[in-house]
Amino acid sequence: MASSDQPRAVLDHFLRFAALSRTAELDENRCRGFLADGVLADLSVVAPDDFVGVLHERTGAPGHLAKLGSIARSKGITLRADAPSAKPPRFSSEKQVYQCLGLPYIAPELREDKGEIEAATDGTLPQPLAREDIRGMTHCHTVYSDGRNSIEEMALAAQAMGMSYLTITDHSPSAHYAGGVGVDRLRAQWDEISRVQERVNIRLLKGTESDILEDGSLDYPDFYLEQFDIIIASIHSRHKMDSDQMTRRLLRALKLPYFKIWGHPLGRLIQSRPPFACRMEELLDAVAESRCAIEVNGDPHRLDLEPHWIRVARERGIKFIVSTDAHSTGALENLTYGVSMARRGWLSRDEVLNTLDAERFMMAVRP
Repeated sequence: MASSDQPRAVLDHFLRFAALSRTAELDENRCRGFLADGVLADLSVVAPDDFVGVLHERTGAPGHLAKLGSIARSKGITLRADAPSAKPPRFSSEKQVYQCLGLPYIAPELREDKGEIEAATDGTLPQPLAREDIRGMTHCHTVYSDGRNSIEEMALAAQAMGMSYLTITDHSPSAHYAGGVGVDRLRAQWDEISRVQERVNIRLLKGTESDILEDGSLDYPDFYLEQFDIIIASIHSRHKMDSDQMTRRLLRALKLPYFKIWGHPLGRLIQSRPPFACRMEELLDAVAESRCAIEVNGDPHRLDLEPHWIRVARERGIKFIVSTDAHSTGALENLTYGVSMARRGWLSRDEVLNTLDAERFMMAVRP
């Protein structure tokens, strides 16, 4: 969507975009075309006074908009910006759209017709997590495994972003493809974390992304697991187990006595690998009864756990972390995507552990 009183100039600028491979439709206010990777791009240009109303209409889920339309009709209000027989009100902000319907503001990520209008009506819609609520960067890799930057570089980058703490969670030994940290290198990493800690203000936590092995055990002897500040337990192999096998594997891991974060829980890679098969409801019941939290992974290739399962999990009182899964200093910006997924799952600040300060976070996640 664009707002301009010169739509042709905006469309001409869009048509010069190098990634636009072909145009499917073009008129005086709109262009639809395909980008080089096949994605459909649709640009509409509207008058400034109409922008908010049309933006709201074009970007909400159909079911959400239909319910708002029903409320509007009951109040004698027309919301549709292109209504042929009535002139809709003009809004200076999307908050006004909801105010005129007698509803509290519903954030864009929640407009999916998943009960948000009903929750807003009865006052139970949560205040969604905001990026500024996050106090610490979690799930971060360094050159000790498959990361691109040193511990100090990652620490300084997170510190510059205003974070209070950073978890160093490199891969465990079984992740050969990622240069997992064997026990022979673990002490050297911990010593370096201590040295870097003396030179930075941000709190550094020594952790691991431990593979969940085929039998459901974690990929370090108990002697070492007990010494980490945080354990992220993830599956990186044998994704094609059947549902029974995968469920048994995960149940064993989730019920281990160590507090752990279930990392990128269903193992999906967007447009590359689907979520693996498992009995998710049973696993969430186990998480709720165990010393566990669940990761909302901000890596744009993963974005795992998906919003539906986040909502199901939060109904069980499960806690979460919102992570970056950063393998470089630049990938710390993945936090934006993680927060967006958390918001789509209705997570609020109180449900996310890394909104806590460093001391309380360490107490919450200590193995």
